[in-house]
Amino acid sequence: MTPGTLAAMASTLLNICIDSSDNYALVTWWSEVFGLPLDPDNKPGEEETWIELPNGTTIIFNRVPEPKAVKNRVHICLQPDIPRDEEVERLLGRGATLVGDLREPDGTGWAVLADPEGNEFCVLRSAAERAATEG
Repeated sequence: MTPGTLAAMASTLLNICIDSSDNYALVTWWSEVFGLPLDPDNKPGEEETWIELPNGTTIIFNRVPEPKAVKNRVHICLQPDIPRDEEVERLLGRGATLVGDLREPDGTGWAVLADPEGNEFCVLRSAAERAATEG
């Protein structure tokens, strides 16, 4: 394959789907995480709810009957606008749980949290924190 053909075969991430037993409660929780208003078309009892991120990517929450049973094979990584540790505390206060603490004494690393239904996600350092240690 030549470099010119690579672009013609590229894909764009359109959406990410997350299974949920109460997708309306979960979309409401994640809308608060992202600081985005809940789309008025999202209603309790619907099979599918969603959040559209400012970059055009949509996170879809599908209602399923079975509970989460094992570790996620795919997860979301968040880069907060505020310092990482402040964001971790904010999310813990909103009902997230700490699954793994991979933060290092020098300020690097990340925290693995789970949403109210147990879906894991990471909270990375903010852009300002990264710039302060990488420059």
